Amino acid sequence: MTDKFAFENVPRPYAQASYTTPPEMRRGLSAAFPNLSFYWRMFNTVRRAGSLAKAGKYGGTEWIRSSYEIVREMEMCGTVFEISGLEHVINMQGPCVFIANHMSTLETFALPCLIQTHRDVTFVVKQSLVDYPIFGPVLRAREPIVVTRKDLRADLAAMLQGGPERLAAGRSIIVFPQGSRSMALDTQHFNSIGVKMAKKAGVPVIPVALRTDAWSGGKLIKDFGPIRPQIGARFKFGAPIEITGNGKEEHTAVVSFIQKQLAEWGISGVTNEKPE
Repeated sequence: MTDKFAFENVPRPYAQASYTTPPEMRRGLSAAFPNLSFYWRMFNTVRRAGSLAKAGKYGGTEWIRSSYEIVREMEMCGTVFEISGLEHVINMQGPCVFIANHMSTLETFALPCLIQTHRDVTFVVKQSLVDYPIFGPVLRAREPIVVTRKDLRADLAAMLQGGPERLAAGRSIIVFPQGSRSMALDTQHFNSIGVKMAKKAGVPVIPVALRTDAWSGGKLIKDFGPIRPQIGARFKFGAPIEITGNGKEEHTAVVSFIQKQLAEWGISGVTNEKPE
């Protein structure tokens, strides 16, 4: 299941513990017309990735490259990325479960080049994403755990079976327990499935706080809304948390980490509000 990584030809700006977009990336016509520029470049990137996936040639290295291109395309439009805590990803021994809040489409595109660069990873994703005409083949090539968001019992079974299987094979997992996207952390719907998968597989969890509403939701197509570079994008990885008991304390620690970071970034409280 695990790809043999071949990073020689892959840019690796995220090999250090932290990263901030350099000033020279934020200039030109792309910054003047962010929506036109970004979506034109982004769809070309996804189209190329989809063609490779359909041909059976989309492995970990290709995933890193296309993810990296999406981040760069956001940066060219003026979006400043601030990424920290990558030392926890770099120094981890073995697979883990990454548990993150879910704010926009951006994290789905950006997280692979941050994590896959250091360790093999896949997502828990909803069925509608793998059914997308172009993006779907890309996700399917990475062997995600697919859930329906309609049958909770079946989804739980899929995650508790598929999660430990992938973790045992050395592949880490990214999960968004909220399911649907929201601006602030919706603790009422932030379930503990990530902790449950980690406990069953005997691996740690790494909390991930993110603010990604620079890529906002759309009114006609919710995944593709206005690009707002002035907001910036922030990703912070926490220290690994071992699951030693029933998981309740560890789940609380994950939630507290994300809440604290969101508050520091100007987003506080608990809400079901979706990004504009």
